[in-house]
Amino acid sequence: MQMLMPEPQIFVERTLALIKPDIVDKEEEIEDLILRSGFLIVQKRKLQLSPEQCSNFYADQYGKVFFPNLTAYMSSGPLVAMVLARHCAVSYWKELLGPSNSIKARRTHPHSLRAIYGTDDLRNALHGSVSIFSAEREIRFMFPEVILEPIPAGQRARDYLNLYVKPTLLAGLTALCKEKPADPMIWLADWLIEHNPNKPRVQHQITEEEHQG
Repeated sequence: MQMLMPEPQIFVERTLALIKPDIVDKEEEIEDLILRSGFLIVQKRKLQLSPEQCSNFYADQYGKVFFPNLTAYMSSGPLVAMVLARHCAVSYWKELLGPSNSIKARRTHPHSLRAIYGTDDLRNALHGSVSIFSAEREIRFMFPEVILEPIPAGQRARDYLNLYVKPTLLAGLTALCKEKPADPMIWLADWLIEHNPNKPRVQHQITEEEHQG
């Protein structure tokens, strides 16, 4: 009896990442770690928030003992805001960050970003959205001009891939198997560029001299 495997689900999330003021000099290093962890940086900007803007951003923390120090710290200099996208972006980014207290992170998650770049519970280097709902709110706060259209998921994503990607990709993979190049990734990339069905075509017009000749 043949078992039918369920089709893989395609689902992409977005989350907000902040490189906090005291480590903005590590921006390129951190971005490289983000990309190597499978994230796409969809949006990015460097900005400096006022204490009032920080209070609005961290409104859910209002009234807590550390709130004044938090807003002072976050408004003390420029920060880098990024929208990250990948499968399960919120949970993967939280896992990469580690515990919010950098001192604890160094004990329990020594390879996490907060353990590496953070100082303590307040100066913990990086921010990450705690849920999909908070990610949407925080992205709108940091990128008010961005329209958050839903990323295709499930059947919509499969329909898109089947229509625009799969035919060319399958042809390329078939050609790859026949050719068996030493560097298959570079070969396939070159093949896809060469056989891109949407590539502009240069139409040669026959000049009068060519026509007469």
